[in-house]
Amino acid sequence: MATNNEPLLPTTATERSLSAAIKLYYDLEVANSRPAPLLIALHGYGANKRQMMREARTIAPDGFAIASLQGPHQHMRDPKEPGGPWRFGFGWLTNFLPEESVAVHHQALLDLIESLTREGLADRRRIFLLGFSQSCALNYRFAFTHPDLLRGVIGICGGIPADWEKSELYKQTNAAVFHLSGARDEFYPPGRTVNYAAQLKARATDVEFRTYDAAHEIVQPMRDDMRSWLAQRTPV
Repeated sequence: MATNNEPLLPTTATERSLSAAIKLYYDLEVANSRPAPLLIALHGYGANKRQMMREARTIAPDGFAIASLQGPHQHMRDPKEPGGPWRFGFGWLTNFLPEESVAVHHQALLDLIESLTREGLADRRRIFLLGFSQSCALNYRFAFTHPDLLRGVIGICGGIPADWEKSELYKQTNAAVFHLSGARDEFYPPGRTVNYAAQLKARATDVEFRTYDAAHEIVQPMRDDMRSWLAQRTPV
């Protein structure tokens, strides 16, 4: 085993890659009247589709279809109690070749929207995308890269793309934007989000930004406001 004082030996190894297909899973709740407005909800790091579906049910107005998509990167989580079973969580991207994870996220949403609209379950004119924490910036990437697909996008306790100012991928959109932040959020504190409203308004005309008495979480006033915001933008 090499020590810190030993030089690294030269290597003739080259890096290659291969493609492998994976399945992405989502939970779907259909509406009685179809095609229905659709809320696509994406969880944060370490959560899963079932948890986000529970949240989405409290947010979506009556008559909405709901799809809760699960991230592709699975990992083990500690048991809730000593000796208990190991749990699992999912994430959307890592810092290793993140552009590949972004591409997976985008394609998954495109395929999901195409599938549900083709089946007549979702109204193509009334598709809303919601993301918490890690999925928030990814959803903004999608919304502004595909500016004609969404009626609205909601970001909760998350960020905007790091390349927001310099990327040529992001376009002007007529989609409405609602960003919710927590005044006590340890990951996205007010000092970090203070310019988000102005930055989002650079590419969207209908932008609402609100701060709540909350940490890195979804609290009831957020749910109430999101439900009202969605209802106001549901009519064709």
